[in-house]
Amino acid sequence: MDLLSIVGIVIAFGAIIGGNALEGGHVSALLNGPALVIVFGGTLGAIMLQSPLSVFLHSLRLAGGVFRPPRNRIDPTIRKLIEWSNVARKEGLLGLESIADTEPDLFIRKGMQLLVDGSEPEAIRATLEVELDSREQQDLLAAKVFEAMGGYAPTIGIIGAVMGLIHVMQNLADPGRLGSGIATAFVATIYGVGLANLFLLPFGSKMKTLAMRKSQYQEMVIEGIVAIAEGENPRNIESRLQGYLGR
Repeated sequence: MDLLSIVGIVIAFGAIIGGNALEGGHVSALLNGPALVIVFGGTLGAIMLQSPLSVFLHSLRLAGGVFRPPRNRIDPTIRKLIEWSNVARKEGLLGLESIADTEPDLFIRKGMQLLVDGSEPEAIRATLEVELDSREQQDLLAAKVFEAMGGYAPTIGIIGAVMGLIHVMQNLADPGRLGSGIATAFVATIYGVGLANLFLLPFGSKMKTLAMRKSQYQEMVIEGIVAIAEGENPRNIESRLQGYLGR
């Protein structure tokens, strides 16, 4: 669980609600059904129109990673790669076959299978880098879904504000209906700007960061597997891979 993300959301929304209370406002003043429908519905509809179905669904699958980021444990993986390097030097590449079959990480398993099959080091690198680049692009496109929603939400909020003012202007003769129209106008703007800057844009940025960390982890895996294929000394492999610990 990423406590920093949870604490960040609590502080952000707490500051808005708390500031409103300090000014003498009430939470109920920030609750407005029509404004909610306009901003949330409009933003969701716009992003569904913009995004291919596969990208939209992938963004939803990755969204949970903001609060439960995947654990790309570099240090234990380095130790495994060094251990496999020692096995390969003693028993040959075929000695890694049983290890490859039981490896839970699908990316590492694919690299190990290429290794066991006797593929050339450059062929292994090229194959794994294609998969890395493809997955990275998919993850970055998923992050851009939330960033795009962060761009649409304030504009949809302004649309809601204008619609609220139109409602006000149409009911100038009925003072009893002016309040709800004005409330929708202002609250829609708050919803749009707040949703974008307190949630959607930070969400998209965090997803980009996680995508880059995953790519760096897989780059390290590629370096380790290629080094094993080249028969490099385990100590040299360890020294090279240790550089990824500072990332």
